[in-house]
Amino acid sequence: MRGGFRWAAFLVALAGLQACDKSEQIAFYQSGIIYCSESNPVNFNPQTDTSSTTADATAHQLYDRLLNFDAESGQIVPNVAESWVVSDDGLTYTFQLHKDVTFHTTTYFTPTRTLNADDVIFSINRWRLPSNPFHAVSGGRYPYFESLGLAENIVNVERINGYRVQITLKEPDSSFLANLATDFSVILSAEYADHLLSRGTPERIDYFPIGTGPFKFESYRKDHYIRFLRNENYWGFDELPDGQSNTEHLIYDITTKSSIRLAKLITGECDAIAFPAQTELEIIRNREELELSEKPGLNIGFWAFNTERPPFDDPKVRKALALAIDKNTLLEAVYFESATRAKTLLPTASWAFQSDAEDTAYNPVLAKKLLKEAGIEPGFTMTIWAMPVERAYNPNASKMAELIQRYLSAVDIQVNIVTYDWTTFRRHLREGLHDSVLIGWSADNGDPDNFYRPLLSCGAIPSGTNRAMWCNEKYDALINEALETQDLERRKAIYEEVNRLLYDELPLVPIAHAYRYQAYRKNLKGMSINPYGGVRFAGVTKSL
Repeated sequence: MRGGFRWAAFLVALAGLQACDKSEQIAFYQSGIIYCSESNPVNFNPQTDTSSTTADATAHQLYDRLLNFDAESGQIVPNVAESWVVSDDGLTYTFQLHKDVTFHTTTYFTPTRTLNADDVIFSINRWRLPSNPFHAVSGGRYPYFESLGLAENIVNVERINGYRVQITLKEPDSSFLANLATDFSVILSAEYADHLLSRGTPERIDYFPIGTGPFKFESYRKDHYIRFLRNENYWGFDELPDGQSNTEHLIYDITTKSSIRLAKLITGECDAIAFPAQTELEIIRNREELELSEKPGLNIGFWAFNTERPPFDDPKVRKALALAIDKNTLLEAVYFESATRAKTLLPTASWAFQSDAEDTAYNPVLAKKLLKEAGIEPGFTMTIWAMPVERAYNPNASKMAELIQRYLSAVDIQVNIVTYDWTTFRRHLREGLHDSVLIGWSADNGDPDNFYRPLLSCGAIPSGTNRAMWCNEKYDALINEALETQDLERRKAIYEEVNRLLYDELPLVPIAHAYRYQAYRKNLKGMSINPYGGVRFAGVTKSL
C-alpha cells in the first residue's frame, strides 16, 4: 500500500506543475529529481542576497565561479579559472580561463559565444562599481561583498586577453581567493546583459537567469515551485565525481513546513528535503528507504543585540542579559544533542578555533546586579525577534525565544517575541527595528574572516549582515591586520585578541555550532553535504 500511496500522492502534486497524461507524468518522475525546499528565493542571483534559500536555488545549479572549494579537503580548486598566479606582494591575481565554458541556451536567450574575460569583468564590476549600468538593478545591494569591503580594496579588473583576467588590490587580503570561491561570486553573461540593456529590460537578469551551471532555469511560481532543465551543454560534466548526470529535470517543491517536507519525502513526492527538524532526525534514521547524511557545520547560531538602541548600547546591559540565560539548556531543548556550545564565532572545524576562549556562564544573581548598576528598572520591556524559518544554526528560533523570555523574566525583564514572514523579517532587521534577534550565519568558506567581517565589522552594517549594528574601530583594525599576513600562527594570535574584545563587548551571544543534515531517499546517488554553502545537484542521479 505504501508504494501505491506514494505514486498517487506524487502524481496529484505533479499535476499542478504540468498538464500532461499519466504516462508523461511517470516519465517525468523517472527523469527528474524533486527537492523540497523551505522558502522562496529572493531572486535568481546570489550576488544580491545572503540567504541560504537563494544560494541553494542558484549558486551551484545555475552558475559557476572562478574557483571552487573541494568539499572533502576544503582546498581551493579551479572552476572556470583553470589556473591562477598571485604576485609576490599579494596585490595582483591573474586568472587563466577555460576556453570551452558555454552559457545556457533558453527560450529567452541564445548565446553566440563561450564564456570569456568580458563575463568575469562584468560580473565583478556589477557589484563593485556604482557606475555599472546593472549595479542598481534589483535594489543595488550586494550584501556579501559590502560586508567584506571587497569593492573598496579592488583597484582594477583588467582584460589581459580573451581568456586571461587580472585583478589588482590596494591591500593584501589573505582571504581573497576564498571569497572568489564562495556561492556569491558567480559568473554572469555580459552578452546577456548587453542584450537586456538594448531591450530596456535590465531587471530580467536576476529573474530570468543565464549562467554556465549544470542546470538552466525554466520557470518559477512563488510559494509553489522552481523548475530547472538539464544543461545538455554543461562544460563540467566530465569533472563530476560520478560522471555525467542523467537527470533531465530538477524541481524545487517549495514547502515551508518541515513536517510536510518529511511526509513528502516518506511518500516519495520528494527525493530530498531541506532542513529536517531536530525532532524528525530519528524518524528518518529508522526508515529503511531514507538516508540521513551528517557533518559538523561551519556555522554559528547567536543572540544579537541592536547596539544602536539604548540601553543595548551599554556593554554592561548586554553582559547582564547574557548572564541571565543558560546556554546548555537552550542547546538541550532546541538542538537535541545535534550542536556544540559556542564560545566564540568560530566552530571547531576552523583552523583558528580557540578552545580556551572565555565564555559567559549562567549567573542570574550577577545579571540582576549589573542591570541595577546600569539603571535598568524592574519591568523593563524589550523585544526578541525570532526568525520564522528553520536553519541548521537555529532549528527553532521561536522555541528558543520562549525559553529566553522565561530566563529574562526571572531577572525582571519582560520580553515580547516578534516574527514576520522571512522577507519582511530580514528587511526590518536591516532597518534596525529590533532590540535583539535570534539568528545565525553559515560560513561560505573556511577562512575565519568569513565569520568575523560579515557579522560584526562596521562595513557590514549597511549590508544587513551585522545584525548587532555594532561598529568598533579596534575590532575593524584587528580583523584587517589579520588579512595582511599569510602566517597562520600570526593570524590565530590576532583572532584570539579579537575574541577577548568580543567577550568584553558582547554585541552578540554565541550559542551553538550545529551539525548539518541532508535527508534523501536511498535511490539518489551522489547526494552529499556541501560544508561550504548551497546544495549541489550536479552529478546526482536517481534509480527506480
